Amino acid sequence: MNWEQLLSLKRFGDTNKRLRKEQDETRLGFEVDYDRIIFSSEFRSLQDKTQVIPLSDTDFVHTRLTHSLEVSVVGRSLGRLVGKKLLEKHPHLKTVHGYQANDFGAIVAAAALAHDIGNPPFGHSGEKAIGEFFKTGKGLQYKEQLTAKEYQDLCDFEGNANGFKILTEDRAGRSGGLRLSYATLGAFTKYPKESLPKKPTNHIADKKYGFFQSEKEAYTDIAKELGLIKRSETSISYARHPLTFLVEAADDICYTIIDFEDGINLGLIQEEYALEYLSKIIRDTIKPDNYYALSTKEDRIGYLRALAIGSLINEAVDIFMENEEAILNGAFDCALLDKCKYEAQINDIIKISIEKIYQSTEVIDKEIAGYGVINTLLETYTDAVNNSFNGTASNYDKLILKGLPKNLKIKSDNLYVRLSSVCYYVSLLSDSKAILDYKKIKGISF
Repeated sequence: MNWEQLLSLKRFGDTNKRLRKEQDETRLGFEVDYDRIIFSSEFRSLQDKTQVIPLSDTDFVHTRLTHSLEVSVVGRSLGRLVGKKLLEKHPHLKTVHGYQANDFGAIVAAAALAHDIGNPPFGHSGEKAIGEFFKTGKGLQYKEQLTAKEYQDLCDFEGNANGFKILTEDRAGRSGGLRLSYATLGAFTKYPKESLPKKPTNHIADKKYGFFQSEKEAYTDIAKELGLIKRSETSISYARHPLTFLVEAADDICYTIIDFEDGINLGLIQEEYALEYLSKIIRDTIKPDNYYALSTKEDRIGYLRALAIGSLINEAVDIFMENEEAILNGAFDCALLDKCKYEAQINDIIKISIEKIYQSTEVIDKEIAGYGVINTLLETYTDAVNNSFNGTASNYDKLILKGLPKNLKIKSDNLYVRLSSVCYYVSLLSDSKAILDYKKIKGISF
């Protein structure tokens, strides 16, 4: 793969490449992508979606929105630092093509901003709840009417693939979704393969999948434009866009360190663990006098968090540059932080976060409730949609349909499209809106 092609400014939905000189001078090139994402309604709904603690009563805990903003900030730093080094290594990218370090930063920041935009309510348990509805719940009845890949899309409902759908699906009177650049869409897609075959290799790009069957042609077009390496002759599978590794690193850094910070500030993890677990990561940058001068727990933990993120950013940049050739050849098969000299400390932090935060009673209780909410919504909406298509809709079904958005493709003669549209609608609900709809259906709220 080559950087000239990987940095394509062509926008999804356009028929011709837009040259740099045609961009709005106040928002150059890839910066437009960031703006379009942040003003989208789908991004806005992340303010009421779970990051770690569902429906928390405290204003400190991160939501998907604050998490996404923080990941984008870390991503911008990673992109700019890598961009600066790449321009030094490949000066023609600047002298001939006019690229700046900020271009790399803007691409990574935009892709990182959108990285969770497709996540359903109630965090990763929301993804599992949708999948289990089709795998073992009432949705199992549709298995024989779908292709293997269509059914797998539903059984392993994937927030990354749903995010790609949000960013690219045609909107009323406008093709190309948010009309983002191909470079940003390429960097966004962490798992550039379809749902089957599942995990054909141990390569990081095969861990999950990145697009539904409904968007496979769109992704293939993007991959060809960017010159991504094809990894399979029997299925749609490509090598990652190199900048995807930076998007992933930004997310890994933030959820590792900031979820840990949330756990300490909520009292789920003792403050003493912060210095113990972060000490090796920050040993070259911490100033003990500054740390002990801080009077509140939140300030002390915030100081350690900032230093840890800075150390991990520098480490990720070094690993990327050391492995640039392998990354461009599609041969780098793991996340950047998997090669990190702080891997042991990161694993220790994740282990204690799983034990003390992700498996805490508060989280588990609300995830259980989330399963019930999503299952009820899917059962009610899929019944109403399919009964209407089959001409057997009850008056209740008709009332339910009136509450669904008019732009959903629920009247399609394709069952997969109808079911996908229902999942799409449910995935876009905030935690609070999902609960409100559930109460309405159950008749316990007006």
